[in-house]
Amino acid sequence: MTRIVIQPSGKSVECASGDTVLMALEKAGYALPNNCRAGACGECKVKVTAGQFDQGMVLDMALSQEERHQGYGLMCMAKPISEELEIEWGAADAKPKLFPPRENALFVVIDKRPIAERVVELRLRPVGQPIRYWPGQYVTLGDPRAGIPARAYSISDAPRPDGELVLQVARAEGGVTSQWVHDRLRIGESVKLSGAYGTFIGDPSIDTPILCLAAGTGLAPILSLAEAALRRGYRRPVTLIFSARTQADVYSEGMMAWWRTKHRNFDYKITLTRETQEGYLNGRIDAILPGLFPDLSKHSVFAAGSPEFVTTCVNTVKALGAKPEWLFTEGFFAQQQPQVPDAEHLLSV
Repeated sequence: MTRIVIQPSGKSVECASGDTVLMALEKAGYALPNNCRAGACGECKVKVTAGQFDQGMVLDMALSQEERHQGYGLMCMAKPISEELEIEWGAADAKPKLFPPRENALFVVIDKRPIAERVVELRLRPVGQPIRYWPGQYVTLGDPRAGIPARAYSISDAPRPDGELVLQVARAEGGVTSQWVHDRLRIGESVKLSGAYGTFIGDPSIDTPILCLAAGTGLAPILSLAEAALRRGYRRPVTLIFSARTQADVYSEGMMAWWRTKHRNFDYKITLTRETQEGYLNGRIDAILPGLFPDLSKHSVFAAGSPEFVTTCVNTVKALGAKPEWLFTEGFFAQQQPQVPDAEHLLSV
């Protein structure tokens, strides 16, 4: 058992043998930013100021050799090998607090239906204790014993008393797990989920107009966040813009239309990037947004989708005045196989 000390707060958590630093922090409720959980994106990069850890296999693009020499590490893969490990992260208190994730929680598929040309929606009900989560988080789904690797899917519904989860799974070219979900997983089958993970969550103290930007199944966490905000009576304007390639890729429009009818402060718009259809906007987010929101200095902005989409959103909204501290993003990284770094991956400081 290793003790992980978080500076400058001085708080500490215990890390069980075999756990990564990220896992230990999550079990203690700390929201260290992360995304790919595979050493590929660099979101969980922090500086280790004391102790030793095995960095494991990570991509050089996520953690450069210079950063390694400076003491930085990727906590999603880092495993402590000394009795104490000290990291620099957070302020006097590491907030927000998360619910500790659970592993291999049993669920039953109670419904499965296609909702777009390449997307199916799963409704999963827990057998036993539900998974607790914040809107915007994700779970992992798969069957490793059958050769189906666990993959991350955002929860698209706000928390419910019965613990039911809704996942929206896009068919990925060459994606073993998504093809298993689309072609083989049946209603009535049992599956195991782990989570919830992620820090793409709303801040309850926010009291600004909200702009949500989503592309593809990046709509899932946005729907969860929007539903939760509307359900709790959020009174500021909430606008959701969904970017899809064609009309065949559009889904959940009925739900968004219902929200707009029920909640006067909610509105949505759909833009198509590869075709023109009556009733829809046409063009990428960077092309249409300046005409819709020329000043975003007073808005909180949430953006979710592919890394390229999120980068475009970030650059666009910052140019329109969005404040970095009111900007929240979730980039859906493709699962990558980390490479063994050229340098020795056993780091010490």
